[in-house]
Amino acid sequence: MREEEYRKWFEQNAPNVKNPRITELRKIESHYGNIDEHFANGTYQGIIDSLQYSMKDKRENKPNPSKIIMGDNVDLRENLATYKAAAMRYQEFLNDCEFQPDSLETQGTISNSDIASNEETQKQRLSIERDMQVALRRNIKSLEPSLKDFDGGKELVVDSGRIDITCEDNDGYIVVIELKAGKAPESSIAQILGYMGDLAKAENRSLVRGILVAHDFSNRTKSAASVVPTLKLMKYSIEFKFTAEE
Repeated sequence: MREEEYRKWFEQNAPNVKNPRITELRKIESHYGNIDEHFANGTYQGIIDSLQYSMKDKRENKPNPSKIIMGDNVDLRENLATYKAAAMRYQEFLNDCEFQPDSLETQGTISNSDIASNEETQKQRLSIERDMQVALRRNIKSLEPSLKDFDGGKELVVDSGRIDITCEDNDGYIVVIELKAGKAPESSIAQILGYMGDLAKAENRSLVRGILVAHDFSNRTKSAASVVPTLKLMKYSIEFKFTAEE
């Protein structure tokens, strides 16, 4: 686990949340192995799936689906939800850092200048996304004319993470809006679908849809979104206008 990098990312990305859940992440690693390697190998989502335990599972007294050993008197659903939230937040960190598999082999040889450059790139990306969020909240109807505020101007927190903007439209749909600076990583599809699913359960609403906003999308991202009728991809552009100084 890239603990120090994650702590710095967490402080920047979740300033109002005090606990980065490092203890939970360490315990996940102790039972599943190196979570960075799982992410690099494409098996990280399997860890998250194994931490899912619904109210129905609790009513039916189903056994612990995860590898994490817990006592007999703990609230299994509540504890697994905490581990799942920690795992999902760390996944956000890895996605934002655009973690590459071969970096596991070269971590020992990364220079301080490389680390500083990566941190600066991450700061710039987060800054752009924050600016996008502020600008869009001021004029949400520029995205869709029927959208109106649902989250009170603050990011909603669900099991999967923090939703950038949540709105409601005239048809009664809750609309999850996820913003990505530059080209959206392919993992953004899973991220926004997770938000949509969590919000549907939390609000007990079947009418939930999503809008993923980025400067560009890969062909795979477009193909994945094309089979989800309630998910829309939208591109943003930056226009510069110049006027002569009088």
